[in-house]
Amino acid sequence: MIRTLRGVHELSLLHGVVSAVENVAQERGASSVESVGLRVGSLSGVVRESLEGAWPLARAGTVCNDARLEIEWIVAAVWCQGCQADREIDEFYALTCPVCHAPTGQLTAGREFEVAYADFPSTA
Repeated sequence: MIRTLRGVHELSLLHGVVSAVENVAQERGASSVESVGLRVGSLSGVVRESLEGAWPLARAGTVCNDARLEIEWIVAAVWCQGCQADREIDEFYALTCPVCHAPTGQLTAGREFEVAYADFPSTA
């Protein structure tokens, strides 16, 4: 029987996040991080629950060891020329505006995967 590992993709992404945060921490002379914020788009291919589940593994033994993971989930949207507006779409996006049904391929949000911030303890 073949067993699949859920969240391996997310764990790999989080190792990259931790590495980037460690670089900034080193530049600032910080030995720990309080929280890490991510902006993640609904069409990024990332599963939120897998990110949350993989976070303890990714941060273990690093400057992020005790850091909280805070995720801002970005709903996918397209620009509709007919409506002259951004329109939220779901994962079954069919290259049309969900309001007026005009054809559109201009994705304006939803593919994000970025570190928004890392909070370091203040030095008092």
